[in-house]
Amino acid sequence: MLTAHKIALDPNNVQATYLARTAGTARFAYNWALAEWQRQYAAHQADPSQPPPSQLSLRRHLNAIKREAFPWMLEVTKNAPQMAIIQLGEAFKNFFAHRARYPKFRKKGRDDRFSLTNDQFCVEGKRIHIPKLGWVKMREQLRFSGRIVSATVSRRAGRWHASITVDTADPILPQAETQGAVGVDLGVSRLATLSTGETWTGPKALRSLLDRLRRLSRALSRKVKGSRNRAKAKAQLAKLHARIGDMRRDSLHQLSSSITRRFHTIGIEDLNVKGMLGNRHLARAIADMGFHALRHQLEYKAAWRGAKIVVADRWYPSSKTCSCCEYRLETLPLGVRRWRCPGCGEEHDRDLNAAVNLKNLAVSSTATACGGDGSGPVREHLAKPAPAKQESSGEVNDR
Repeated sequence: MLTAHKIALDPNNVQATYLARTAGTARFAYNWALAEWQRQYAAHQADPSQPPPSQLSLRRHLNAIKREAFPWMLEVTKNAPQMAIIQLGEAFKNFFAHRARYPKFRKKGRDDRFSLTNDQFCVEGKRIHIPKLGWVKMREQLRFSGRIVSATVSRRAGRWHASITVDTADPILPQAETQGAVGVDLGVSRLATLSTGETWTGPKALRSLLDRLRRLSRALSRKVKGSRNRAKAKAQLAKLHARIGDMRRDSLHQLSSSITRRFHTIGIEDLNVKGMLGNRHLARAIADMGFHALRHQLEYKAAWRGAKIVVADRWYPSSKTCSCCEYRLETLPLGVRRWRCPGCGEEHDRDLNAAVNLKNLAVSSTATACGGDGSGPVREHLAKPAPAKQESSGEVNDR
């Protein structure tokens, strides 16, 4: 199983300058290859006798001209521009297979990254060796053992990170504890309510730092474009956005790790997050929770521990169904947080009742019932290992 571990780096000023130069070289190579790809493709369309573009031909072309046309490329590792063109080839392959959009040109400050193959670097304790640079300190050791496949060094809000992909053996983590099954109901006031009665409020990072975010955004808008003060204000705003993201991810990782460590069967809902964001009154609060990220973490961590994920159908009435007698209400407004069952008289907390129903559904379902056709209350049963590719594809498990 391919798994990536994203580790913060601690470079000195000289090393940070080299990393920025290498990321700039990789970005230039990607943009040059994209422009050349478009030119060659247009020529091939006009004259079919002309060969179509490919990442291999572009790599050979760059190697042939870079000493005369781009001599500054020789100051950094040659692996960075080569990997950038390979990533462009994968991007076009995904585009023609209708899996992704048309590749865009990379931009400085947004796409500051470069990738290395496993023969170009090595990891030893809390440091990583990068070609033509030497050893760079890391904030922690690599958590996973196995064959190292690749590494992507990137900068976010002024901080450098190394995402190291490792081919590990299954299972990565110990098997889940035998605490039975659990249902997980997600919400806005509380991030998650478990069928055991536990509740996770969540950090609500955006809400807690919204005033400061607005203040820094106003300060940035008043600065003159191109000035140093604008660059400083932009860096402060980027750091605040990174802090908000880190707070949200840390809370989601704590919750998903706690659930997958204790329970071997987990029932969750298939929420239509995109549709929920259409509600202008709740969109900000919903986006601040990170429902999609939590489901992604539950799926790949359950696969690590050999647990089972049962996903209820999107239209399964978990909140409107009594968990005691299965009586179903016709309507249940969102503002009603507690209700009494007309069938058995039991009083329910809306979120806890939904979590219990999800647990009962997870227990009653089997691995062979209701496949992936969307019929019935269950759509998935076994946790699928989440794909862990290089950073260019955007699908990577970072913890």
